[in-house]
Formats: sequence, C-alpha cells, structure tokens
Amino acid sequence: MAWRQGDVALPAVPAPRVGDEAELLMAAQAGDAQAAHRLGRLYAQRGDRLSARQWWERAAAGGNIDSAYNLGIWHEKHGSLDEAVTWYELAAGTGDAEAAVNLATLLLEQRGDYAMARSWYENAARAGSRAAARRLALMCEDAGEIQAAREWHRHAAAAGDAPSAHDAGFLAYSGGDEEETVRWWETASRAGHAESAYCLGLFLQASRDPEGAEGYYRLAAKSEHPGAASQLGAIALSRRDLRTARGWYEQAAGAGRLEDQRMAGFVCVELNDAQGASHWFGRGAAGGDAESAFNFALLLIAEFGDLGGGQHWFRQAALAGHHRAAVELGGLLTAAGKPAEAEEWLADPPPPAWDRPAEPELVARAELAAAATGRRGGHGLSVTELTEILGTWDLMTRPLLDHADVIGWLVSRSGLHASAVEHLASVRGTLLRPGSGPWPSPGEIEHVLATARELRRRLGTAGAARDGGGSARRR
Repeated sequence: MAWRQGDVALPAVPAPRVGDEAELLMAAQAGDAQAAHRLGRLYAQRGDRLSARQWWERAAAGGNIDSAYNLGIWHEKHGSLDEAVTWYELAAGTGDAEAAVNLATLLLEQRGDYAMARSWYENAARAGSRAAARRLALMCEDAGEIQAAREWHRHAAAAGDAPSAHDAGFLAYSGGDEEETVRWWETASRAGHAESAYCLGLFLQASRDPEGAEGYYRLAAKSEHPGAASQLGAIALSRRDLRTARGWYEQAAGAGRLEDQRMAGFVCVELNDAQGASHWFGRGAAGGDAESAFNFALLLIAEFGDLGGGQHWFRQAALAGHHRAAVELGGLLTAAGKPAEAEEWLADPPPPAWDRPAEPELVARAELAAAATGRRGGHGLSVTELTEILGTWDLMTRPLLDHADVIGWLVSRSGLHASAVEHLASVRGTLLRPGSGPWPSPGEIEHVLATARELRRRLGTAGAARDGGGSARRR
C-alpha cells in the first residue's frame, strides 16, 4: 500500500519540499486541512510516522479524505485493524474506490465478513476499480454464481485486467459461447497473457485451424510457455524438422514436463544422439514416467551394454504397470538364471494400455476440458483419460457411414448395456461441445473410461501402439 499524496491540481499551499516545513506548519495550525495532509506526508517521507499520523488526523477531522485513507493504511500496518476499518469506512463512504477495496479486503480476510466485504467491493467496482471487479468475480465463482462471475470478469477485463479476460474466456468456453471465448482470449493475449494465447491455440486446433493455432502457440512460446513449446515441438516433428523439434521439446522438458522429457529422448534417438536420449529418458524415468523408464532401459542395454541398469529400469516401468517392460524384464531374468522371478512377470504381466494416437483436435478438446475443470484449485480431469475416451469413440465409429443410430449400432455389436454407451456418448458430447451439459465429474470419467475399455475389448481393438500407465503392482 502507498500513502496518498492528495489533490495537486490547485494546492492550498506549495507541495512539501525541503525547507517548506515552516510554511506548512503555519498553514496547518491555522486550520488548513490540505496543508495538514501535506505536512503529514512530509513527516511520513522522513520516517516519522507518529507525527504523520497526528497531522493526518487533524487533516481528516477537517474533511481531507486522502488523510482518512492514509490513516487506514497507517493503522493496518500497525495492526490496529478496528481503527483501520473506521478510517477506511470514512473515506469509502465518500465514494473513494481505493479505500473501499482496502476496507473490503480487511473485512473479508481479517474478520471473515463476506457480506459486508462483497458490498464494499461492489461499491468500488461500480466506481471503476478493476481490482474490485476481479475480486468480486472470483467471489461469485466460489459461490457458484457463474453468470454474476462472468459479468464482473467482463467489467475487470474491459478495464484492462488480463487475468479476468482469461477467466472470462474460460467461463464463456464452459458455457458454449465460442465467439466470446475467442474475444476474451484474444484480448488477454494482446495484453501479454501467455496462457490465454496457448488456450486460444488449443481452441483453434480443436476447430481444425492448425495454421491459426500455430500462430498463437508461437505467441505463447515467446513468454516461454512450456505447453506451447511442446505443441511447437510436435508441429516440427510432423514436418520431420528434427533439430527444431528437439529445441522445442527440450525447452518444454526443462520446465519439468515428463511427457516432453520422453519426447526429447525420442527425438535424440532419431538424431542418433545416444547421450542426449539417455539424459532425457533418464530424467523422465526418475520423475516416474513408465514409458521413459522402459525406453531408458532399452537404451542402456542397446547402446551402453548396461544390463544391470536395463534390468533396474525395466522393473521400475513394470511396477508402474508397463506391459512390455514386464515382458522384457521376464526375458532378462530368465537369461540371468532367475526363472522363478521371471515366471512371475511373464505369467501375469500388466495389461496393455491404450496409447493410440488421437486426432489433434480431440487432444486439444481434452486439454481444454482439463484446464476448465482444474481452474482455481478445482479437480482437473486427466488429459490422458479424456483423450482415451474421445479416441475410443472415434476409433469405434469410423466404419460407420451413417451415424444416425450410432449408439444402437455400438450396443448391438458389443453387447454392452445401452445406458452405458449412452453415458459414454453424453460425456463425449460435452467434451466436444462445451455448454451442452455440465462438465463430467471424476467419478463419471472413471465409469465412462471403463465402458470405453470394455467396448474396445469386446470389439477386438484393445491393443496399443506403445505401453504406458496402467495399475501399479507391488512386489
């Protein structure tokens, strides 16, 4: 908080400067409230806060609102909160927006008086405070008042608050208003909000506009957004520009993203850089990524002849539920003369996990849904699980030329109960068309994911291109 100088357009006395104290003192003692305010300011600048308080009290008694505001700050800094509230109320009661914001914050955070705090935030917001408008929007979100939250985020965003423009975009996205989504994320992006630029890239990718998406990924990457770097790595890889892909993936990997550490390792393999691949697979494996551990083990054995290291990382990946790692570990243990332990892994390996590549627009929808549900400390849904749900439906229904009765077709072919397939279809529809229904809960995702996996099993498409994830097993 900063002390307020007061109105300087037509000062009653000269602004306080070195040597002005005598003139200010004379005017203040004669009852000039503005002079008393400036004298208080002069003492505050010198570090004499007690004298500053005394002169501000005299100025405030004479009607100087800036002194009342400064007294609120003075008492808040010194822990006398009741007095701070009194002075802030005096200033806020005249329409002072800053005082109203400070008062509301004190009432909310120190006294827990939600109703009065909200009332003062509303006063400040209507007086033009964008900080108050944003705080109100967040309070409304927490209270489940989404329409009110959207309105206050719009107020703050229109006043130049980039985080509220970003949040307004997400609330519009969740409500199915694509035009407003784009408008607010564009507004926030122009203000330098990297996350909005990234989200707009995802939205355009989901809308089958890869060129537009790439432009916004590049904008976000200028602010070193790791997700944007990952997307640009994938774009470069699709163009077989391996060196550019490596640079982007390593930028994302350096931010601690396990999937990008793994991808950086794969690109290094393509570039015949065994040391680089070892570094990134090793980091991913140490971070708990089963696929990185599996590939690290393969690399250690093939490139460095390290059977012990390979066995260790195969075991770590297998314990994390990696099917092929368990099979490879069983083979190594057999060769090492440990048939009993080998048989344990070979007889009961973890089941293969789903890892088919999904269409880019489906992955983008999954990531947007995960981000929307994970905002403000929410329980964000898993991008991997959402992608599996969307990818399963896409895979299962590709043979159909007429999708008029797709649910009936899937039910008749799989033998699953119609309600299970209908639930899967409903969740898929919400993910692809936000606003058509509430976001699914984690419990719903668990049930729908089980349906998707059973659907693949019954229709004979449960295999995976690679293995990753799955249930952990203990030994």
